[in-house]
Parts: sequence; C-alpha cells; structure tokens
Amino acid sequence: MSRFFVALLPPQDIQDYANQIKQYFADRYASSGALKSPPHITLQPPFEWTDANLPQLEASLKEFASGQLPVAITLKGFDAFAPRVIYINVDRTQELLTLQADLMAYTESNLGIVDKVSKTRPFAPHMTVAFRDLSKHNFRTAWPEFEKRQLHFEFTADKLTLLLHDGKRWNIKSEFGLFASY
Repeated sequence: MSRFFVALLPPQDIQDYANQIKQYFADRYASSGALKSPPHITLQPPFEWTDANLPQLEASLKEFASGQLPVAITLKGFDAFAPRVIYINVDRTQELLTLQADLMAYTESNLGIVDKVSKTRPFAPHMTVAFRDLSKHNFRTAWPEFEKRQLHFEFTADKLTLLLHDGKRWNIKSEFGLFASY
C-alpha cells in the first residue's frame, strides 16, 4: 500500500516563490512540514492505494482529466487555519469548486476512494506555506506579518497531478492533462 493524493500544481515560477516562503517559515519559525511537498492545491486528500493497482488508478485519473477543461486559478494574499496553518489564498471560483467536487464523486464511484472528512466540510482551496508543525506561539508571531502581505498570481491549471509519498515527502508520480473540447 502507498499513500497518494491528487492536486493542481502552479507553474514553476509560482512554485519557486511559494517554496521561498515555506523556507522562510522553516528558518524563522521552525515550521518545515510544508517543505515535504511541492506547492499545490489539494483536490483529493491523501488516500491509501495498493501498488499492484496503480495502473488502474492512473488510467482512471487520465480518463477523468481528459473530460475536464483547464481551470483559471487566482492566488491572492494569505489566510490561515488558526492556530497552526498559514497558506496562500486561492480564489474559490465555480470552475475550481466544480472540478474538485466532480473529481471526488468520480474517485468515489469509480475507485471506491472516499475521504470522510471532506464530506463533512466545504472545500477550502489553499496552498500551505506553514504547516501544522507551526507552534501556536510562532503562529501568533508570524500571522500579523503575513495577514496583510500582498500577493497576486494568476495561472491556468491544465493538468491534474498524482503525488506519491515515499515515507519522507510527497513526489510527483504522474500528471494528467485537462483538455476537454466542447
């Protein structure tokens, strides 16, 4: 069994910017958990999957992605899940919310992947820069520094990314293009 999740990754220049902020939190506030994955917007939270069935998982995600349009993403400012997590805010557009809901429904009906927590709360798209390893004290120190900080990026997410946990960090396993033509 391996652990996977499905996400949207921004272009490399935005990843580099987000990684600089993650590194700042690691150096200044002893929060390095966010460095264990590339900057991303989680669509399907982590789940267990048997390695022998990986081809089925990848084929299913490829089929889903091929029926989806690329999604415009806007990153604007910072927000937090107090008292531990600080993240880059992602605009909650209808297209993004629909993509996430459709993916969750698809993985449940086609693969039997169910995230019970996601069923109990609304999807909150975000890009974590300070993870749950941020102490409450350091959160209270860092949050005033980031809550009014300006940030604005726009990009088009044109692929779903499947990430695999290697026991230490999350790595890109496969990517699936979004290119429906209607």
